[in-house]
Amino acid sequence: MNYLTGKSLPRRTFLRGAGATVALPFLEAMVPASAVARPTASDPTRLVAIEIVHGAAGSNKYGREQNLWSPAETGTEFDLSKGALASLESVRDYVTVVSDCDVEPAEARTAREIGGDHFRSSAAFLTQSYPKQTESSDVYAGTSLDQLYAQRFGQETPIPSMQLCIETVDQAGGCAYGYACVYTDTISWASPTEPLPMTRDPRIVFDQLFGAGGTPEGRVARQQARQSVLDFISSEVRSLTRALDPEDVRRMDRYMTDIREMERRIERIVERNTSGELRELPDAPPGVPDSFDEHVKIMFDLQALAFQSDMTRVFSFKLGRDASSRVYPESGESTAFHPASHHGNSEERVEILGRINRYHVSLVPYFMERLASIQEEDRSLLDKTMILYGSPMGDPNIHNHKRVPFFVAGGANGALENNLHLRADAGTPLANVMLTLLHKLGVEDLDRFGNSTGTFSLSA
Repeated sequence: MNYLTGKSLPRRTFLRGAGATVALPFLEAMVPASAVARPTASDPTRLVAIEIVHGAAGSNKYGREQNLWSPAETGTEFDLSKGALASLESVRDYVTVVSDCDVEPAEARTAREIGGDHFRSSAAFLTQSYPKQTESSDVYAGTSLDQLYAQRFGQETPIPSMQLCIETVDQAGGCAYGYACVYTDTISWASPTEPLPMTRDPRIVFDQLFGAGGTPEGRVARQQARQSVLDFISSEVRSLTRALDPEDVRRMDRYMTDIREMERRIERIVERNTSGELRELPDAPPGVPDSFDEHVKIMFDLQALAFQSDMTRVFSFKLGRDASSRVYPESGESTAFHPASHHGNSEERVEILGRINRYHVSLVPYFMERLASIQEEDRSLLDKTMILYGSPMGDPNIHNHKRVPFFVAGGANGALENNLHLRADAGTPLANVMLTLLHKLGVEDLDRFGNSTGTFSLSA
């Protein structure tokens, strides 16, 4: 259905008012009447790269034997029920598991670097490059996969990329073993010398997406007045909806409802955290939930809203900070994450880490189902998205970087076959897989990435 003017509504349409800026979701009114389907080149794949620290229980001998991460079978007929990937069964048609790759750039190369694996890992994850040991500002790693993609395909959106995290970050000075904290605090590098800061507070992410208040002072005033960003654009919404067909009106109603519900969720978090009650995370900003589960899910929902509004197409998302001692009650375990990762090869303790791994992975289908619920023409946002999930560490008990956990999810605009488990030959760099993924994302002229030695087939 065409817009009332007889012309299609531009995809990059904003509703503005008093400092609030709300981008529209995809509407049928944005499709030219003569168009059968939009060309793929005008609708690049959305990318989300997720890192979880401390490797996986399935990377040591017992864990491999029990299939605590990788399924026993390769190809398309594989059993996910035994290990950390069990929750992916419902979305397996959108999943490719790649097992047994290594992240050699995170390994120590000199005696002085021994012990510093936690402080190299995150810097190596998306760069697949060797981080220079330094506690000063002369940090050096590589350009990360998400930024290579954003530099090529993220420039048409208002925000080329966004970097999110769950745990506290401190990008000042040195951390341990001669490494600057910035190596541990981000997974995104705009260049080998430009690490990008990550945002932990959902309230800040929301304000970045919807221009709430325009200025810091305006945002504070809006929060104190308890006004919604939608209050500032209500007249524009009414004017627009009068020009839309019923299906687009329903899409707009749902989108506005989702924005308002997100505001309410954030408001409730702030109210709870400023009530004077004892917090589990006393040093966290008021907008950060104490619950890991709640925090991750609200960050996933913000990413879905960002894709829906086409404010950005690229996210990196760091779920933990190396050496984290966080406890995850929803996993059923009371053992803190870092102590659990040093399992001493005790079968019982390896199983504990495996259950923590399973819980972490179980949050990904929540995001996938959210994306699947948002339709754009004849496809869902899940069909248009590539999600990377993994860790740069293998067996955390010995801090190695072999047989690292890794999978890819989402339709990626048809670039992935999916419903696959692929097992790499021993010694295969994870960089080979990432180079292939970059090619599938459209960065086809890149012939090397990190320490890659070639590409890696993602076909059965």
